[in-house]
Amino acid sequence: MRGILMIGAVTLLAGCVGSPSLTGTMGAPSFASLQQMCSTQAVDYGSDAEGVYATLFDAYVASRRGKLSKDDYCAFQTSIAQRYTAQGVSGDPQVRNQWVAYFIDQRAKAISWRAAVDPTLRAG
Repeated sequence: MRGILMIGAVTLLAGCVGSPSLTGTMGAPSFASLQQMCSTQAVDYGSDAEGVYATLFDAYVASRRGKLSKDDYCAFQTSIAQRYTAQGVSGDPQVRNQWVAYFIDQRAKAISWRAAVDPTLRAG
């Protein structure tokens, strides 16, 4: 039982430490700023906002460090916004699951891009 509590505590702490603030932190742009880089119209991602922000921020870091061009970053951001608008807000569980599957792939892609340029994300 103690082991389960420790795992839960570590998971909670990791989630708090690793979760970016939507308003940005020192040296990190806010979620609104990231969205404004590519579009004047911000998307309200509702309960998915923190995950989307983390994904866009990882892609932003990769872009700032030369892994992605600004055009590629904006295309990535636009594709997420379009897919969310089409599927993420759906009340149909099957359509919502399509958004989740798509978003997981995009999240992995952004982490991979950032890991390629950010040594703090590499194992070692």
